[in-house]
This record gives sequence, structure tokens and C-alpha cells, in this order.
Amino acid sequence: MNDLLARLGDTLADDRLSDDEKRGLVQALREASPPEEGLRQLRNRAFDLVRDRLAAGSDADPLGLLRWLEGVVRALDVGRTGESGKPHASASFSPGPACLQAIQGQLRAARRCIDICVFTLSDDRITDEVLAAHRRGVAVRILTDNDKEFDAGSDIAALRAAGVPVAVDRTDAHMHHKFAIVDGAWLLNGSYNWTRSACFHNEENVVLCNDPGLVRQFQAQFDALWSRLRDTP
Repeated sequence: MNDLLARLGDTLADDRLSDDEKRGLVQALREASPPEEGLRQLRNRAFDLVRDRLAAGSDADPLGLLRWLEGVVRALDVGRTGESGKPHASASFSPGPACLQAIQGQLRAARRCIDICVFTLSDDRITDEVLAAHRRGVAVRILTDNDKEFDAGSDIAALRAAGVPVAVDRTDAHMHHKFAIVDGAWLLNGSYNWTRSACFHNEENVVLCNDPGLVRQFQAQFDALWSRLRDTP
């Protein structure tokens, strides 16, 4: 992280982000693969650098600094889309195994973090992948709703017992989301409940994409919910 933070400062020397500097920053991000918190730290540092530069004296070029900041934010977004850097979007539908396989594939590929926000989780085939990720050191967090927490077949208690951090919405309303964010770069979202019924019987869907803007919005929603619910037993 220190090298990435230093690189940001170096690129601001002439109040502009050249194409070579942008490519170098993207490459450094892909090689370092910082966690989501690291990306937020880099973004905050970029804004701090611009504020400091503007406050330092009248020779600062506000338009140039804005363009530099826009270039850095774009580089951070490109650097988080995965090693290919190519946009990807696909849809899966049930009944049938397609939605399940899309979820399993992303959980198996996770290397740093998984944030899961689902109304219910009772499909052992998904739970097994969550536990496997947890055991290999992936930082997993789960948000769910109290209405289904103690249903027959619910795996929330088992996940909590295994050491996976779980927060539960115990309000009268429902936490009815069904999405997951993997490595801060991939979004799984759709109507699909993480249950066997959804796989075998229901008309459901899962969309997988690595669009940085969508990932960022869903991550912000997850973080807001986690901040509000994480102390709920």
C-alpha cells in the first residue's frame, strides 16, 4: 500500500496524469491486488492530495487537478475489474443449476473478500463454498434477515459457529436483498434466493458483472447496512 500511495503523489508532480502514468498505476493495482479498504484508502488519499495542492498556493491549476483526480478514479476502477480488465456481464436463470453454478464459481474464485447480503441461505452447496472460502483466509461477511434465520435448513447458525461474521436485520421490515460482492470487483445480483427451492422449482435469475460503478454502489449499500446492523446479536 505504501508504494501505491507514493505512486499517487509522484503522478501529481505536474498536476496531470499522463497516459503512461495511468497505465503504470493500473498495472501496479493489478499486481498488488489491494483489498476494498485499500482501494478506499487510495481514493481518499487522491482527494486529500488535491485539497492540499489547492490550499498550497495560487499556482495550482484547478482544472488540471480535477482532470488528474478523474484519471486516478478511473484507474482505480479499471484496476479492480479483474486481471483481464475487460467488462463482463452475464445472466443465469432457474429452475436448473445455472444460478447455483454462477454463485459457486464466484465463491470458489474469491481470493480476498466476499460480502454476502441475502434474505435467506439454506442451500448447503452454497454454504459449503462459503465455508471453504472462509477456511482459506477469504474475509467473509454475511448480512441476512431474522425472518428466515431459524427456519428448518437455515445455515446461518452453522456459518456463525464456524467464525463467519454475521449481522442480522431484526427490524419489523425485511432485509430482502440477494446480492454478493466478490474481491471488490464482481457483483452477483438478482431475484435468486440462496435456497434449493430457488434452484429446483422457482423462476429466478442471477446477473454477474464487473461494472465498477455498479460494484461501487452495491458495496456502499452493503457497508451502510453492515455499519448499522453489525452489533445486532
